[in-house]
Amino acid sequence: MRRFTRLTNGHSEKIDNHRQAVALHYMYYNFCKIRQRLRVTPAMESRLTDRVWSLEELIGLLTEK
Repeated sequence: MRRFTRLTNGHSEKIDNHRQAVALHYMYYNFCKIRQRLRVTPAMESRLTDRVWSLEELIGLLTEK
């Protein structure tokens, strides 16, 4: 993730923004993106969910607050 580098202005200046960006990245990685080797998402492989989440569902979690 580019948020870990300080080469540009894209780095996180506040720790809360950094935490949220990392959490969003991990949620996308584990619930939305199908891994080529597994042919399912990591959350499906570990039986946390039975389907691939869409980006709309992921963003919907943010707006429920």
